[in-house]
Amino acid sequence: MILNLIFWILCLLINFGLLAIVFYALLCLTDLEVDQMDPFVATANINRWILPEFVLQAVLSLLLLLTGHWILFLLAVPLTCYHAMLFIRRQHLIDVTEVFRNLNTDKKRRMIKLGVYMIFFTIFIFRIGAGILALFKSEDLDIRSSFFEF
Repeated sequence: MILNLIFWILCLLINFGLLAIVFYALLCLTDLEVDQMDPFVATANINRWILPEFVLQAVLSLLLLLTGHWILFLLAVPLTCYHAMLFIRRQHLIDVTEVFRNLNTDKKRRMIKLGVYMIFFTIFIFRIGAGILALFKSEDLDIRSSFFEF
């Protein structure tokens, strides 16, 4: 029971990391669009966080697979496969010379990723709430009986 709750908290923490990375990339792209950031600095800042994002997404998918959460795994695996495809084709990094040409496409892709990660965030929050309720209703941890026992 408690391990299940720890698992969902771990998934939520991984999801927080993914949300932060994608939000930061969107922020850099928006700053680049309104000329508040140099293209070299923007691409360096975004490219620094691309591989950690891919690794966190793969870890999340692997955790869901190994723990038998098949539906959530099937929801997470398309994005993981997309990341793997980009990495294999060597298209995962943003090029400084083509950053303005692909700016709108990169922003749309990251907005879609942000939406997917927000859906997972909602699911993980719900599962943590359900786990906490199940923990309090379990026979192992009955607060009322141990508190009023003299």
